[in-house]
Amino acid sequence: MILLSIILATLVGGVVSVLLAATLSLSMLARFADKMVAYSVGVMLAFSLTEMLPEAIELGLDMEQAGWILLGGLAGFFLLEKAALWRHDHSATNGQVSNHPQVAMIIVGDSLHNFVDGILIAAAFLADPKLGWVTALAILVHEIPQEISDFMIMLGAGVPKFRALALNALSGVAMTLGGVLGWLALGHLQIAIPYMLILVSASFIYISVADLVPQLHRQYKPHDTLTQFMLMLLGAGTAKLAHLLH
Repeated sequence: MILLSIILATLVGGVVSVLLAATLSLSMLARFADKMVAYSVGVMLAFSLTEMLPEAIELGLDMEQAGWILLGGLAGFFLLEKAALWRHDHSATNGQVSNHPQVAMIIVGDSLHNFVDGILIAAAFLADPKLGWVTALAILVHEIPQEISDFMIMLGAGVPKFRALALNALSGVAMTLGGVLGWLALGHLQIAIPYMLILVSASFIYISVADLVPQLHRQYKPHDTLTQFMLMLLGAGTAKLAHLLH
């Protein structure tokens, strides 16, 4: 029964959050996809710097360890993007090439994040089933802004709507995988959680600073800058609200 509850809870936290985010992103927000890039930057940087990194340190890493792992993660994503650019160099235009690594890193980073959340849900259920359901609900609320951010980035990169939905749903299933593996081998996987959190943080920081911010700089008129800055603040505020609800 505990395993079944973990599977159901992780599906709620992972897949239902994707469907709710898609409802907003593919209807109300789709027409603003280009402007919502700034919102996505605010969400991703706020989650990375004010939640994932502090949580990793709370789980046992010291500041120096966290810094080196973060630096290694940023370097790794730099090399990953270079490899993707080189691989697609002769098969796509420059715009298409830059969008492919960007979308791929979003999926990888989000899948890792969901996998870690699945382990956390499993740990909560093993401690107390009521705590497990509360944790799953908190993660559902917590995930929606991040999933909206992912959709906005994909739509802005030209990914078709239903493909964006399928890719995000696939990354949501990683939460169920994390939950099942957490149930099977929680003691071993708990050691890796802080390291995975920092790698997820590195992916979000890299995507924001290396890929999304340069897009924002293509529009540099004063009113564009003000709009972008306000949307970044709104994104950071959304992340803060999700953290308080969590």
